[in-house]
Amino acid sequence: MKQVYFDSAATTQIRSEIVEKMTTVMQECYGNASSTHSYGRSSKSMVENARKTVAKQLNCSASEIIFTSGGTEADNLALRSSVRDLGVKTIITSRIEHHAVIYTVNQLEREYGITVKFVDLDEEGQIDYTHLEALLQSPKKKLVSLMHVNNEIGNILDIKRVGELCKANNALFHSDTVQSVGHYELDLQDISIDFLAVSAHKFHGPKGVGFAFVRKNSGIKPLIFGGEQERGARAGTEAVHNIVGLEEALKISYANLTEERAYITSLKKYFIKSIIEAFPEASFNGSSANFEKSTYTLVNVCLPIAPEKAPILLFQLDLKGIACSKGSACQSGSAKGSHVLSQILCYEDMQKPSLRFSFCKYNTTTEIDYVVDVLKDFM
Repeated sequence: MKQVYFDSAATTQIRSEIVEKMTTVMQECYGNASSTHSYGRSSKSMVENARKTVAKQLNCSASEIIFTSGGTEADNLALRSSVRDLGVKTIITSRIEHHAVIYTVNQLEREYGITVKFVDLDEEGQIDYTHLEALLQSPKKKLVSLMHVNNEIGNILDIKRVGELCKANNALFHSDTVQSVGHYELDLQDISIDFLAVSAHKFHGPKGVGFAFVRKNSGIKPLIFGGEQERGARAGTEAVHNIVGLEEALKISYANLTEERAYITSLKKYFIKSIIEAFPEASFNGSSANFEKSTYTLVNVCLPIAPEKAPILLFQLDLKGIACSKGSACQSGSAKGSHVLSQILCYEDMQKPSLRFSFCKYNTTTEIDYVVDVLKDFM
């Protein structure tokens, strides 16, 4: 059976050269990075070199990079510590954030009684910057949490503009950049941002590792206690092989960014063209068909399929070897549907199947043709 993977927004295929590098580290550099003997020092050196590589790519200080288990932990570190340690009383966010942000903010509201405000969205799910500026007028200590690239509909936030608004209104700024780091260049000296979250497995690196950028002298304290790792910011023995894997993935992604972005963009254009030709009544959710307002890595399409067929579409695609998704992989067990689409689609369109197809360097136009043919047969 043909196998087609169009779910890179959920996780990416790890590059073979990274597997080789990680295997070597696991076999030859197995010392605990906190140990003072030569084995430990060798591992520690790898961790610190990786930290410098990440910092150089983002144009920040190595001391501002904290390795974590992934984006979810990095989001929690920034949000929880801002409330607990920095005195944040109001969090301004949107209703289409990743659940790593929404659920954390909801929990902080219950625990600390903070005020949560949601910025208005237009019909495509784009942020209303005028409303955001109005929300920032609150005299209370504030934090804005808005993701750079939406993981379901691909909308791109004007992250520099939001940073300037936050700076002008004395607010902290946190952004989940899980879908953008490795795919877009970020200069943290040019962007007024205090915290961001990153996961290696979104740019062909290993799962279980990521990092938080925390602006120096922020004053936040750790979430996890038990050791002095990560300069006291995050206890736990470092997974050196994963950290080295993240470093390699980041280096390779940015070294090949121009070439790979052009290729993946061409795939997305071909996919949209093919869908429109096959299904003239199809529509694209959010700004995902707009190449100026959305990421080049994914598209979210609402298909004109009869309601009675909609529940089994994803299952039928899977039977044909096609991997895509209805939304975030983190909510795949939920029967509630996409919380993102519920904010921008009418009731009628919510009854139709919407699928997210996300692309990477390993995909081809032949695979797109196969997917379109399978969809036509299902209709």
